[in-house]
Amino acid sequence: MSGALDGVKVLDLSTLVQGPQAAALLHDLGAEVIKVELPEVGDVGRHVAPIAEVGHAAVFVANNRGKRSITLDLRTPGGKQALERLVAQCDVLLSNFKPGTLDEWGLGYDRLSTVNPRLIWAAGSYLGPRGDDAEREGADMVGQAYGGLIATTGDDGGPMTPIGALIADHCGSQNLCNGILAALYARERTGRGQRVDVSLVGGQIWAQASEYTHYLLSGEETGRSNGGHPLVNALYGIFPTADGYVAIAGCPEHLWPGMLRAVERPDLADHPRFGSYFTTPEIRAELREVFSEIFSARTTAEWEQRLAAEHQRFAPVRSHAEVAADPQVAANDYIVTVDHPDWGEVRMVGCPITMSDTPTRWGTEVAELGQHTEEVLVEFGFSWDEIGELRDTGSL
Repeated sequence: MSGALDGVKVLDLSTLVQGPQAAALLHDLGAEVIKVELPEVGDVGRHVAPIAEVGHAAVFVANNRGKRSITLDLRTPGGKQALERLVAQCDVLLSNFKPGTLDEWGLGYDRLSTVNPRLIWAAGSYLGPRGDDAEREGADMVGQAYGGLIATTGDDGGPMTPIGALIADHCGSQNLCNGILAALYARERTGRGQRVDVSLVGGQIWAQASEYTHYLLSGEETGRSNGGHPLVNALYGIFPTADGYVAIAGCPEHLWPGMLRAVERPDLADHPRFGSYFTTPEIRAELREVFSEIFSARTTAEWEQRLAAEHQRFAPVRSHAEVAADPQVAANDYIVTVDHPDWGEVRMVGCPITMSDTPTRWGTEVAELGQHTEEVLVEFGFSWDEIGELRDTGSL
């Protein structure tokens, strides 16, 4: 069976994570994705901590598996004209250059929408396409900082820390993908393409919509996580065990008796507010102190057994290695085992979405820089003489 986006052709001009991950998800939903890279250099993600055993960087593999790669120097007249010919036959063009870059090259939305009025021209940026600072450059770390996320980490009085994942890039990529999907759906009604813009900072604000709304409506900043969440005054957070940590996602009143059985503390049933999900910051602090002492007395494995037996909402704090070894993760194809033509049997990140009628997929092969240049150009109607001329002029 074909994917939901079968027949959709995507030109991915982007680099690193925000744009490439959006294009990777479009691929997994069934689209054909052609990655357009600068000759001899390629996506910057190719050069971020490459893994010697596979000859590629994890950042590049994760966000570009399944795509075909062509090289075009879009700064040259030949590269620009070649891209316009591709655009005429494609549905989506996405990028994450500094705002204004494609316009400078004559490849902005106003120009390309005349080449193909059905084109979805989608861009991810750092701060958004408008405003005095729109042309500033940025990446994940400054997206986390500018968007207010880092300021919520850690404990009061202690150091702040970035999230240990490219979370600003990821949020930006999801918004970019969602905008593209919405634009494709709208095109079915209107017959017209449109421009889609997202940013790292916009994604961070949207990801913290609850916390920002609290501030906007009350004037009070939620503050730092302090091992839990500043808006949740309940048994909610990370607690040390004898050999690790366990996370508790709150304990609603109907689960409270079971929690007391699990921790063997029936005396806490008489506490005036411990058994309520809606307590106060003072009660939350007391809960944290009491349960930190309780949980530190047994190992994580012991708490897993005890809490699971009482149907609590919990999880051990796990490493990537532990997650990757989890049968539940494998059962849902979140991490998959594939036979790679060059690397043999390896495990890769799968697709986080499953669909019953139009199955999703995951890419396996990772293209070398420009591996499919001639193949793609011929498919799009270029003659061999035209391809030779592009090479002679330095456009490929």
